[in-house]
Amino acid sequence: MDAWTVMAAGLALVPLLGMGLWQNGMRRFVRQLPPLARLLFPAVFVLPYLLVTLPRHCFHIWWFLLYTELPVAVGLLLALAAHLDPEQKGHWLDATVLLSLGLAADLRWFEAAWPPRLVAMNKLLLLDAGLYGFHLVRCLHGTGLDLRWRLSDWKTGIREFCFYAPMAILMGLAIGFLHLHRQPERPWLLPLACIYTYLLIALPEEIFFRGWIQNLLERRTGRTTALMLTAALFGLSHFNKRAAHFNWRYVLLAALAGVFYGRAWRARRRIPASAITHALVDAVWGAFLQ
Repeated sequence: MDAWTVMAAGLALVPLLGMGLWQNGMRRFVRQLPPLARLLFPAVFVLPYLLVTLPRHCFHIWWFLLYTELPVAVGLLLALAAHLDPEQKGHWLDATVLLSLGLAADLRWFEAAWPPRLVAMNKLLLLDAGLYGFHLVRCLHGTGLDLRWRLSDWKTGIREFCFYAPMAILMGLAIGFLHLHRQPERPWLLPLACIYTYLLIALPEEIFFRGWIQNLLERRTGRTTALMLTAALFGLSHFNKRAAHFNWRYVLLAALAGVFYGRAWRARRRIPASAITHALVDAVWGAFLQ
């Protein structure tokens, strides 16, 4: 990995780490900006795209404009939602933003903008747009985005993993989705794989599904219905993973996992708790059951 890519990845992670560790400070910084600058500021999220594509001579103006304008558009829509729905009961503009970001990530609309091994950058930039809009413009409360671990996060995360794993393993083996491997390949890479999974898969997905979707649905439908609806959406988001057709096995197990990720999050409304469950599930699956 070259220095440009490392710089790009670092910049793309700044909103996630900054809002997870210093959210109040970032909100104070954004509030001090003039209104127009506050809405235009997220255009800087295009910088990782420039750092990746310019040295590789694969820069395209249309992708540049998309990654410049998308976070600004998200901020504008959520600023309007904040004005129209100050009680934060959930507005159709929230749903519009969530649907747009979710489909763009799940259907891989923008991955052609990136070199093949760096397509994960697309999801990070989409996450950055959502983080700025929901946390710094909409100021959505109750998301649980605090990346400083607590002992309760580990207790809750491991507990929900232990509840889910036996059911998922039995069901996955029965339907032919899981295949037991007694000896994991390259076991020395497991710690790095866990860190990668937690940071780049579990955290972004838990912020999106639990911190934003389940959080907003609870205000309209109640805790149980929101849990089940979010789990179903989470399952459906895996329909095109590892298959060219509708992967119903993956959808079924992911929806079941979504129930336990949602339980972990709502126990104390903590993203780290559900992300720990999520990362443990992915790590065990990748090492022993894939």
